[in-house]
Amino acid sequence: MKFIDEAKIEVIAGDGGNGVASFCREKFRPFGGPDGGDGGKGGSIWAVADRNINTLVDYRFSKLHKARDGENGRGADCYGKGADDIFLRMPVGTLVVDHNTGEHIADLTEHDQVVLLAKGGEGGWGNIHFKSSTNRAPRQKSDGKEGERRELRLELKVLADIGLLGQPNAGKSTFITAVSNARPKIADYPFTTLHPNLGVVRVSHEKSFVIADIPGLIEGAADGAGLGVQFLRHLQRTGLLLHIVDLAPFEDTVDPVKEAKAIVKELQKYDTALFEKPRWLVLNKLDMVPEEDRKKRVKDFIKRFGWKGPVFEISALTRDGCAELITEIYGYLEQKKALEHRAEETHMTEEARGIASIDPDDPRFKVID
Repeated sequence: MKFIDEAKIEVIAGDGGNGVASFCREKFRPFGGPDGGDGGKGGSIWAVADRNINTLVDYRFSKLHKARDGENGRGADCYGKGADDIFLRMPVGTLVVDHNTGEHIADLTEHDQVVLLAKGGEGGWGNIHFKSSTNRAPRQKSDGKEGERRELRLELKVLADIGLLGQPNAGKSTFITAVSNARPKIADYPFTTLHPNLGVVRVSHEKSFVIADIPGLIEGAADGAGLGVQFLRHLQRTGLLLHIVDLAPFEDTVDPVKEAKAIVKELQKYDTALFEKPRWLVLNKLDMVPEEDRKKRVKDFIKRFGWKGPVFEISALTRDGCAELITEIYGYLEQKKALEHRAEETHMTEEARGIASIDPDDPRFKVID
């Protein structure tokens, strides 16, 4: 199935049915009073997150989704039938945005999460509701309300704990194959990866995390060159980025430091928040470097690159160093999760005690050392 991560659709909820003005006319009740029923409600349109779907391809070709109108009311206290709702199943990780206002309507992050996209109109009232002590034979009725109508933009951002960055042929696909259950296409030419790949990395039977590989980035990607920039949004939900560098390129004219700096530059141009995410440096293809030269080449790269963060030396092909890297990643994610849980508990405790967070720049407060 073709991978599609963007789509534009229009949703039109159903109108409510009209109420009716009717009076009871039976053989022995010639003036039986009002008995006009209400109109039925119009059908609403909902989005449902489904983990078994991984692309928006269905919405690329099916753009209009319209629910039925509610039925009109009838006499003899007969209410109009309400229209059925429509449920649009979308991949987990889909962001639903109003195309005209830019409002974020839904962020589908959990399986079976249900969000209202367009509400159906309420049914109109029959004249039975307008009866009073002073108006025994009301002829008033009300029409059904219009259903909501919206143009929506769907953006799929895959949910992964770890994101892979790197130039084409840096070895990202080989790495994700070595450590997870993903089986992407691997070949010795650029842009083998044409869409994001997700892999589940199992540390043990009960411990795992998800890793995302996107097409490689090249210089000028933020301005439209190559393939990777259109998929960078899939890294925005990750908790950690792995910058994979080919330390042994086939061509002598290729400078790994220059290529690595180009990746960082494109990342910064695309999204500052993504650039500021925690990032680890993974030096790959060390099996291609003579053992006596490895230490010097790694040291020289780190110095010229100006890197101060964590560094890992691996060979995705032979899997050397991969197990240690996976252990470190899992430990980092667990620590991050614990810190977030602790911060959430602290916030809940403060709320329970009625303690509000204080802004140190607020002129109403004075910070005493």
